[in-house]
Amino acid sequence: MCLSVILSPLSLNKVERLAMLLKKSKHLVVFTGAGISTSCGIPDFRGPKGIWTLQREGKALPEASLPFHRAMPSLTHMALVELERAGILKFVISQNVDGLHLRSGIPREKLAELHGNSFMETCSSCGIEYLRDFEVETIGLKETSRRCSDNKCGARLKDTVLDWEDALPKKEMNLAEKHCRMADVVLCLGTSLQITPACNLPLKSLRGGGKIVIVNLQKTPKDKKASLVIHGLVDKVILGAMDVLNMQIPPFVRIDLFQIILTEALSIDKKYVNWTLRVASVHGQKAPLPFIKSVEVSFLDSQDYKAAILDKEPFQLKRRTLQTKSFEMVLKFNFSDGCGCSSTEINIPIDFQVPADCFRLDRDAIFQKLRETAIQDSCCGQNAVIEKKTILSPNSEVTVYAIITNIVRYNKTSKSTEADSLSNGDVKRRIDRENGTETSRKRSKGRKRKSKF
Repeated sequence: MCLSVILSPLSLNKVERLAMLLKKSKHLVVFTGAGISTSCGIPDFRGPKGIWTLQREGKALPEASLPFHRAMPSLTHMALVELERAGILKFVISQNVDGLHLRSGIPREKLAELHGNSFMETCSSCGIEYLRDFEVETIGLKETSRRCSDNKCGARLKDTVLDWEDALPKKEMNLAEKHCRMADVVLCLGTSLQITPACNLPLKSLRGGGKIVIVNLQKTPKDKKASLVIHGLVDKVILGAMDVLNMQIPPFVRIDLFQIILTEALSIDKKYVNWTLRVASVHGQKAPLPFIKSVEVSFLDSQDYKAAILDKEPFQLKRRTLQTKSFEMVLKFNFSDGCGCSSTEINIPIDFQVPADCFRLDRDAIFQKLRETAIQDSCCGQNAVIEKKTILSPNSEVTVYAIITNIVRYNKTSKSTEADSLSNGDVKRRIDRENGTETSRKRSKGRKRKSKF
């Protein structure tokens, strides 16, 4: 790709300087704000089409085109993942609550989410964190409807998103301060650097001789402290830097989980089995399953069994079968808006006279194989069983599935950054992708606490 096609000579020179700073850095820290997620369809605050800008001008806020929970990482999110894998990026500090750094693949131990995560719950008793596939229903560090799944704990969980009056979490702030002091380069991306005390964190690198680089559409109060300032779209600048470094931006593959629960009970005369099929969230049977719109149930032996469509949660089907009868069900999962394919099918053989095999496979290995297959096939819907277990009361067999629901590719073409005339709130992700249109949605303000993940 010819960078001069998408960057002016002045900007090109600055992008090359940025690339060299990244390459030579020993301890790179990235500090991100809302501008890193605008190309994901999530509005920023102070940009030309930002939430506060539109409110001040008396204009209507943009309508969400897709649910918040289906937002996909931007080109910049995935570039940071590649920089981390290459050993260049040491730590990320985020003011965003969209959870996209974690979803993109930044390790939890290398991330401080100062304002929280809309998809994270935490146990204030034992410290376990739970990353959800649905938006947690509360903000302000309030108790949610779920409890810690640790058998030794069971305490009520809390959301992690700050409200306006909440102080920044000490643990996250301490980590952020530590890494800023160690940093020889702090790269600020898509942030106006106006919200205190977070905006002062990059300045802590200066005492140790570190440099600050700012990439943002508008000027910031910290521009004079920076060694390099680039006013432009973050995706466009980062794409240029990655090109200079000759580094590829990896595709994003989203994997979602669900469980199929088959509960059975013998009739009084022991001739029949009364059974219930339920498709449920792995986060609890009462938790929402937002990426599945409906489930169509059919049977290969269609003469004996009636098909059904489960179109609202809980996705549940009850039937009665001869105990000696084996059969095979076909479940067609119809996915919600924002998923990369409309549906996929899973065949499930049923034999109530054969005891279930229980196992737990290597989740990371299965995830990696699914990702590789999805990238190779350039399509979604691939799935695999990762766990099977039995429950004695009520007598149930639980099977946990992993399924590919999105693939996003970030091609190095001039079209992928064709956004010179567009403001942050308008920018659509110019990428070759298999998952349709963009998402748009916004949160008031947030922040987070942390523990183990």
